[in-house]
Amino acid sequence: MMWRCAIVMMLSAVAAAGCDESLSNVAGPTPNLTPTFSSIQRDIFEAADSSGRPSCSSCHNPNGGAFRQVGLDLSTAGSYDSLVGVTSRQKPALLRVAAGDPENSYLLHKLQGRTDIIGGQMPNRGPYLSDGQMAIIRRWIELGARRD
Repeated sequence: MMWRCAIVMMLSAVAAAGCDESLSNVAGPTPNLTPTFSSIQRDIFEAADSSGRPSCSSCHNPNGGAFRQVGLDLSTAGSYDSLVGVTSRQKPALLRVAAGDPENSYLLHKLQGRTDIIGGQMPNRGPYLSDGQMAIIRRWIELGARRD
């Protein structure tokens, strides 16, 4: 009975994430994360978190191996221009971030570890993003993936 209540609470939190701009209650190890590019850049791409997840930019930077492989720069200087509206090198039929269309954004496919990805789920070898962190990134994309 208790596990059912926990599942209902989690599903409610994730569902609310699609409508509620104050998502800090589901942000997990990044409690200040909001569905804005500046927050995602600061709290996900540029920073490690309390789960032990490394920053994305530790590999995805102009000097990193991931940049040489896929051309994705998640450092502050190049992140937005490397993501939004840019064709994925691994899946040319998809944009890395398709503004307004999270289902067709390859970034989410990689972060979720979907079966259609090339290579492994990101971040490589984990720990992976929490459901709350994913919901917030999804919401940013739904809102048009604005540079703010």
